[in-house]
Amino acid sequence: MWFLNRVAGQRNRGSMDWPYPFVEDELFVLTLSTGLEGYHVQVDGRHVASFPYRVGYSLEDAAILSVNGDVDIQSIVAGSLPMAHPRNAQRNLELLTELKAPPLPEEPIELFIGILSAGSHFTERMAVRRSWMSSVRNSSGAMARFFVALNGRKKVNEDLKKEANFFGDIVIVPFADSYDLVVLKTVAICEYATRVVSAKYIMKCDDDTFVRLDSVMADVRKIPYGKSFYLGNINYYHRPLREGKWAVSFEEWPREAYPPYANGPGYIVSSDIANFVVSEMEKGRLNLFKMEDVSMGMWVGQFVDTVKAVDYIHSLRFCQFGCVDDYLTAHYQSPGQMACLWDKLAQGRPQCCNPR
Repeated sequence: MWFLNRVAGQRNRGSMDWPYPFVEDELFVLTLSTGLEGYHVQVDGRHVASFPYRVGYSLEDAAILSVNGDVDIQSIVAGSLPMAHPRNAQRNLELLTELKAPPLPEEPIELFIGILSAGSHFTERMAVRRSWMSSVRNSSGAMARFFVALNGRKKVNEDLKKEANFFGDIVIVPFADSYDLVVLKTVAICEYATRVVSAKYIMKCDDDTFVRLDSVMADVRKIPYGKSFYLGNINYYHRPLREGKWAVSFEEWPREAYPPYANGPGYIVSSDIANFVVSEMEKGRLNLFKMEDVSMGMWVGQFVDTVKAVDYIHSLRFCQFGCVDDYLTAHYQSPGQMACLWDKLAQGRPQCCNPR
């Protein structure tokens, strides 16, 4: 309003017409959550911004939350925080035997789910184990594993190995964790799904993604048998950002647009595409890009050019920003929201738990 009245010379009390999330003198709920690679900000349940962590930063370093600016704070609530440091729970893993993964299947499976996680994300992994991964453990046709790289802290790696040995659901990839190397976790998912187990379909998601397993498998089964496909929330003609924290330089990506690619929080490919990724990696012919979801889109394009046609199947129910009712996947879900979604799903209500 100040801009319109003082600078633009318009005496106007109308509302702003751009998606600014705040209104002067109106209450709002702002939610700050921690994700795999950075902070995510929601206002009244709508995702408005994300910020990557500083280089070398660990969430264990966070000790203070401060709020500055012309804001009248009514209340601050810390949700989904452990009563004790997560390492205290890690010392009592023997109390969590019901969450252990079953042995590797001897027969081929229908769906393998690879979940990207970080060494320090014990709380996030526990939220997944206690919620939607329960349906995976009880399914004869599905299997899920966390894919985690090594942390810069020795104690984190020691705890991670102890956790992996106990639950049997973690694949530790042999390199130091960083944003630029996340793409190698996706390659590892393809290799595990095709070489360690034999899966018809391979899904990739994040540890803050909630997956409706039965509905996802029902959608996949609608695709004709033998079809090569790429299923997810697909972006077409998406241009790289050249400025800001998520900027991509012309040296990294010289073209004007990315190839069609599905958003990273949840997508599925047929096994022939995953086999192609692993084979091209072994031959040293796989192009790697730091954004793993764009990389998969690039690999699918190479598969189309050299092997056979692929069905690109777009679905908004693979949610990129938060959640929509009747979702297939919901993203940016805190441990508390994971538990809430699981409770609602048990009641037959695939509805969101976004704070209002």
